[in-house]
Amino acid sequence: MNNLVIMKDQQAVTSSLQVAETFNKNHKHVLEAIDNLKEGVAENWADLFYEDTYIHPQNRQPYRVIYMNRDGFTLLAMGFTGKKALKFKLKYIEAFNKMESHIKTGGFKVPSTMAEALRLAADQQEQIETMKPKATYYDLILQNKDLMSVTPIAKDYGMSATKLNQLLAEWGIQYKQGRQWILYAKYQNKGYTQSFTYPSDIDHSHPLTKWTQEGRLFIHEQLHKHGYYATMEKQEMYLEV
Repeated sequence: MNNLVIMKDQQAVTSSLQVAETFNKNHKHVLEAIDNLKEGVAENWADLFYEDTYIHPQNRQPYRVIYMNRDGFTLLAMGFTGKKALKFKLKYIEAFNKMESHIKTGGFKVPSTMAEALRLAADQQEQIETMKPKATYYDLILQNKDLMSVTPIAKDYGMSATKLNQLLAEWGIQYKQGRQWILYAKYQNKGYTQSFTYPSDIDHSHPLTKWTQEGRLFIHEQLHKHGYYATMEKQEMYLEV
């Protein structure tokens, strides 16, 4: 949880990426929460939030990020509840205080020589590097385009394919017909799965369901709703606390 607050344009700010990582939320959902605030604070939007892009270290593609000052963060964090969220809010307040104190006491100054300018540029680059997001499980899903059987998806959560199929059945998402798992009508035609016929021997074949990455993301969201997290996410959560 280092670099909760950084210096940007001579102001103490944090980013939607850092908020998402610290509060264990999808970056997409943090951006949506900020967008939902925009209508209510339209006149003050530019004083609270600043939109920018960052280059993802994995695929080198630009993605949206929003920076916010203390007031913008406070407005956003009002919706975060629970003891753990409170703990993180307090850490952010402390980080803002330290950064703003650093600025007020002369910890930051406009460079007057080429050497100072180069040192400042190096420091800012170091800050940018620390702000680059770690590849999350959500990121890995978005990067993959292949169809997947349920076995490797289940493995990501430390469970067997049988267990994951049973959970999806208990939650009313799929049912078994013969040897094949099939989505209920409510979830069909959403692009979550594709059906294939595989030969079991020379004379016989059987249907098999494979999940698209959109379907894999759907499974990810359903598991989150019921308190299941990918092994990769559990490791990140352990390191943060």
